[in-house]
Amino acid sequence: MRKLIIALVVFLAGASLWAKPLYDLKPVKVADGITCSIGDLNPPTKANKGNVNNSCWIDLGKSLVIVDPGPTYGFAKEFAELATKQTGKPVKAVVVTNYHDDRLYGASYYAARHIPVIAHKNIVEDIKKNPGKFKRMPHLLSKEEFAGTKLVTPDTLFDKKYVIKGSKRSVELLKLSPVSEEHSDIVVWVPDVKFLFAGNIVFNDRALNYTKNSNMKGWIEALHKIAAMKPKIVLGGHGGTMGPDAYKTTLEYLQSLQKQVKAAYDNDVDMSELMKHVDLSKFKHLKHAEQLGRHNANDYYEQLDWE
Repeated sequence: MRKLIIALVVFLAGASLWAKPLYDLKPVKVADGITCSIGDLNPPTKANKGNVNNSCWIDLGKSLVIVDPGPTYGFAKEFAELATKQTGKPVKAVVVTNYHDDRLYGASYYAARHIPVIAHKNIVEDIKKNPGKFKRMPHLLSKEEFAGTKLVTPDTLFDKKYVIKGSKRSVELLKLSPVSEEHSDIVVWVPDVKFLFAGNIVFNDRALNYTKNSNMKGWIEALHKIAAMKPKIVLGGHGGTMGPDAYKTTLEYLQSLQKQVKAAYDNDVDMSELMKHVDLSKFKHLKHAEQLGRHNANDYYEQLDWE
């Protein structure tokens, strides 16, 4: 009998540990029927368990749309359960705003439940061309934290525009330029409240990441299109700053980067001397500004060789 009691205590302790949430989710209401979780401003670490992106749920009336399912199966599960608990409504569809692991991996939870996962058609090629992007989460996280997580390709793909219709409102998925930060970048537009989830087209509170996949002209074009939409609330993929002008920091950063790096390139400045000719100190308040500033300048400089 004593052995049975001990075994039961051990089992219950294990069950309690297993049931403990992996993530400390504290989503905030940003507009009528729209609630978002703001991710950590650092890159994925063991401490933040990959939760570095912003995720939202949007109330359609009788059901919900999840925007960016997050870094793991566990995150997606906890976020979906919280959304359903707070609203009493099921998830109808999931939107992924680009192929990055901190956004896409959580889609495995919804795919397992046969809930449509929607993304731009370019995401298929982005996944194929960037296999290294999907190695960091399994490396950082424990087996328990990464449990159930798989790389899934979205099952519903679109080109320029896709509309998710609900009984209360419709949500529009828009491709604003062929390439901005990534080929698969899209935005999520909720017309009735003029809310725009801009994904990785807009960064706030931390510096943006201009990569070899990025396109300066296309990214700036997408930001001008955001301005023309006259949104009341813009929330980027990273950072908690939001409002009608929340896209401006990203636009100003890119314009400054473009102007200064192009001038250095035209004057035959060697890349090893580039940062002596590029001053991004106006944006030093952004987290990781110094590290990413050098990286961003170098990547754009190298792209100019091919223009």
